[in-house]
Amino acid sequence: MVQDTGVAAESPPQRPIKVGVYFDLRNPPQWRQDPARLYGFTLEACEEAERLGADSIWFSEHHLFDDDYLASPLTFAAAAAARTKKVRLGTAIVIAPLHHPAELAEQCAVIDLVSNGRLDLGLGTGYRVPEFELYGTPLERRYGRTDDTARVLRELWGPDGVRPGPVQNPVPIWMGYQGPKGARRAGLLGEGLLTADGALWEPYAAGLAEAGHPVESGRMAGGLQAWASDDPERDWPVVSEHLAHQLNSYRKHMVEGTDAPVPNPVNLDKLVNSDRTGPLASFTYGTPEFVADATRRAIGEAPVETVFLWASVGGMAEEMVVRSIETICTRVKPVLNTTEVIAK
Repeated sequence: MVQDTGVAAESPPQRPIKVGVYFDLRNPPQWRQDPARLYGFTLEACEEAERLGADSIWFSEHHLFDDDYLASPLTFAAAAAARTKKVRLGTAIVIAPLHHPAELAEQCAVIDLVSNGRLDLGLGTGYRVPEFELYGTPLERRYGRTDDTARVLRELWGPDGVRPGPVQNPVPIWMGYQGPKGARRAGLLGEGLLTADGALWEPYAAGLAEAGHPVESGRMAGGLQAWASDDPERDWPVVSEHLAHQLNSYRKHMVEGTDAPVPNPVNLDKLVNSDRTGPLASFTYGTPEFVADATRRAIGEAPVETVFLWASVGGMAEEMVVRSIETICTRVKPVLNTTEVIAK
């Protein structure tokens, strides 16, 4: 199970970090809910997250998942914008090569207007063959096309661009790039980097400097592969079942449309609270203090402004989601919003 749910020692003091929640609206067959109820409940959960003090709410995009992964994060963000007043609304991510830049520019402007300037646009390249086939879009040059989308959006939100324009000037753009090469690309663009991995600050800063952007303008934010519980032993049987589904689903859908075999099921004992790095390589699980402390250590000295945690893993029941949001907002956020080091 979990090797340690205590608080790690010698956390470095850091600037206050904002905390958000993340939804992908999965609806697995083994825990099937009425889809309309799931969407309605998630909007209620967004309202509750705002009430409890969440700094941001994030939505993501995938297509043709067998557990009905959210396909239109911008549409859902618009609905959430109409139901909230203060919390920021982000995408983590929109798959840029599947969308025309003008469509994105106009949709984002509408959301920014409805929300009165609360949109954060995270862009990513995508990787799944079936998704690109669905949209009739080639996989080739998807990184270059994503870079180009960010550049064109800046033009379309300018004086001679789409009408009406967004409230924010500029709308924050976050590049959902992984690894050192991706971090450098984000730096070359002068946009934010959508990761909370402090190890990527160095190549990101190098890209900023190389392109003539002030290094001090670098901004990072990102999702945590983590779950915080006030009683880790009690919750592990439920969390582990849903986590296994979520990770195995990602691994299965990742190879669809390719010649690669479906990866073996994950071994959670090797994954939870491991030191491995990279997407899907580790998962932090423990008390809110343990999760917050592990987050600070992973960030290090990088200029990470915001982190966000899953409100739901793999299609959890409503009660579990509500408890998760409460834990994130009332237990994790206060720890990350302070610069003090937590003593063991």
